[in-house]
Amino acid sequence: MSNNKTVHLVLFGIGQIGSTLINQIEAVRLRLQQDQNLQLKIPIIANSKLAFFDKDGISGTWETDFDTFSVPYKIDEIISYVNQHKFENLIAIDATASVTFTNNYIPLIENGFHIVSANKVANTLRYEFYQALRVALKKNNKSFLYETNVGAGLPVIETVKNLYNSGDQINRIRGVFSGSLSYIFNTFSNADVPFSKIINDASNLGLTEPDAREDLSGNDVARKLLILARELNIKTEFQDIVIESLVPKQLNGKTTLHQFKSRSKELDAPFVKLKTALETNQVLRYVGDLDVAKNKLEVKLISEDRNSALGQLKGADSVFEIFTKSYGEQPLVIQGAGAGKHVTARGVLSDVIKLSSLIN
Repeated sequence: MSNNKTVHLVLFGIGQIGSTLINQIEAVRLRLQQDQNLQLKIPIIANSKLAFFDKDGISGTWETDFDTFSVPYKIDEIISYVNQHKFENLIAIDATASVTFTNNYIPLIENGFHIVSANKVANTLRYEFYQALRVALKKNNKSFLYETNVGAGLPVIETVKNLYNSGDQINRIRGVFSGSLSYIFNTFSNADVPFSKIINDASNLGLTEPDAREDLSGNDVARKLLILARELNIKTEFQDIVIESLVPKQLNGKTTLHQFKSRSKELDAPFVKLKTALETNQVLRYVGDLDVAKNKLEVKLISEDRNSALGQLKGADSVFEIFTKSYGEQPLVIQGAGAGKHVTARGVLSDVIKLSSLIN
């Protein structure tokens, strides 16, 4: 029997996903030791301003410990601490949604860290940064896993990568990429309820961003589409994507969140009109669509047959259709929960375990 391998995790972001991840690691700790001789330790947890250090790894009292003993930090101090304690097998986990935190990726990689990220930002910045990050990974022989960037817990990126690397020709990827917009249009298609009420309900269920316009603008779907395009080596930028926003012009830009919420009924009439214009067996779906041959990335509202893969969606599920040469007319379909802290944290943990098995 081989010796235990200890992997040291530094977790940035202890909100919903980060704290759920800690609980999931705790729950699976014993099984990982028994089945894979793998020990996961978390010597550092941090939010955007404060960090808590425990060289032996955080325990079940981590929330109280963080509140009591956390201190302001800079990324250099994190790097110094792991060097000082000679921690091996380092993985930095980005469970933030921060744009600025991605500036730390390359310094972390250069100082011995692999990276696992639930944060989409690094893969959707300018292509120049996207490439520089990959150069740094190669140069330092480090890995960067980010399966949860596109489908939460669904194996979308891994599948696309495997198909592409095996030489299959991917012609098109399309689908309902957003769990929150899936819920909104699935409900709107099946119930006689005002559109504004459904948005409000989705928000109360925690399915949308705090400002639902983030979802309705299509930017989140566009980021996921961009990540998939770049997996296929398409050198494209966010501004190249054609996005149909669902936020009326009068509620965009200068209106506050409070104004948007109090005026959200202005969305009702246009969407009833769209629904009324549908044929009997059709439903509305908000999709991302990547046409590889035309190098065209679109985010748009479409009408879809109720019995199709996109049309029969339920709840807050996402669905991805991958059309390739090998699969012919019938796409490979990946479907399941497309949002939520539990599936996202599980996806991050899955990346951590996969990466741990690759580290020598």
